[in-house]
Amino acid sequence: MIPFTGTPQSWNELIASLPLAHLLQTWEWSQVKAKYGWQAMPFVWQAAMAKPVAAAMVLKRRFPVGGFAKKMCVLYIPKGPLMDWDDAALRARVLDDLQAFAKRQGAIFVKVDPDVALGAGVPRTEEVVEFNGGQEARSELTLRGWKFSQDQIQFRNTVLIDLSPSEDEMLRRMKQKTRYNIRLAKKKGVTVRVGTVDDLPLLYRMYAETSVRDGFLIREEGYYQTVWRNFMSVPLSTFGLQPFSEPLIAEVDGQAVGAVSIFYFAGQAIYLFGMSRDEHREKMPNYLLQWEAMRRAKTLGCQIYNLWGAPNEFDESDELWGVFRFKEGLGGYVLRTFGAWDFTPNPILYKMYTEVLPRVMNIMRARGKARTKQSLG
Repeated sequence: MIPFTGTPQSWNELIASLPLAHLLQTWEWSQVKAKYGWQAMPFVWQAAMAKPVAAAMVLKRRFPVGGFAKKMCVLYIPKGPLMDWDDAALRARVLDDLQAFAKRQGAIFVKVDPDVALGAGVPRTEEVVEFNGGQEARSELTLRGWKFSQDQIQFRNTVLIDLSPSEDEMLRRMKQKTRYNIRLAKKKGVTVRVGTVDDLPLLYRMYAETSVRDGFLIREEGYYQTVWRNFMSVPLSTFGLQPFSEPLIAEVDGQAVGAVSIFYFAGQAIYLFGMSRDEHREKMPNYLLQWEAMRRAKTLGCQIYNLWGAPNEFDESDELWGVFRFKEGLGGYVLRTFGAWDFTPNPILYKMYTEVLPRVMNIMRARGKARTKQSLG
């Protein structure tokens, strides 16, 4: 486990070459988090001839209190560490090092949530497939004393769309109603354009409207401005080895009615944020937005379009069920991962933390929703 000392660009190039490369392990994402209280610590693991075989952008957050707790912290590796999780020897080496590092740092826990797949397809259907490698990796975490985290920060499951077929084939894979709504949006005059940094205030306004209407929590505007600007500043010419982002905005008669914020890295396009207005919803702009995002990602050379999120439980009781049905209609397939796992050097502190955190988060969510409503007047 060696501290990385290269440039931001070389870090991104390194992780792009590793299995399970992910946007949330990029240098740009770490700098977003650094602005909001996290310390970014990149590490690599090397094999013979100093070839990197694993990497982890570790985020560290200290607690601003004095006395006994002044050295306490939490460690988080979003969508990492990156490596071949089927390689048992490498997996053991990386986990050994992370456990030892957590102890040296005095961490309450270290959290990992790489995209290690347990299977594909919706459970209890004919299409379901289970992956032995993911099952074995999860079993090793359990044997080592890691705990399935109560705080699943990222989505555990997602919907992916294969962009390798022709556009006609991609349309054929969609549900009939989805194809119909795409044609309807075009017929009703919906158009889609690529946005610029000048559109960012508009994007946040629509996102805030969406959160209030649909009842989910978002952060204050400065956070999203930081995320969008960090990735939009990366030139498109570096596509593949460096991450970048762009918004796609749907309009009716020049009026913005919806948008998606797409992030590109290592052959994958990720639909990270979506927003819409109440006006002209009957014209189905969200369907055309997703289709145009898929087409653009394919044109840029991406192999996968990641719709970012699927239910934990695949039934109507899950709060993501309605959104999932929309994504499923686009012709994607479900990927199920093993989610976030915590290793704690101090079980007593971990128990206290996991009991207190949900109460604190509920208070913060209530305040956050109130602030968002207030910002909209």
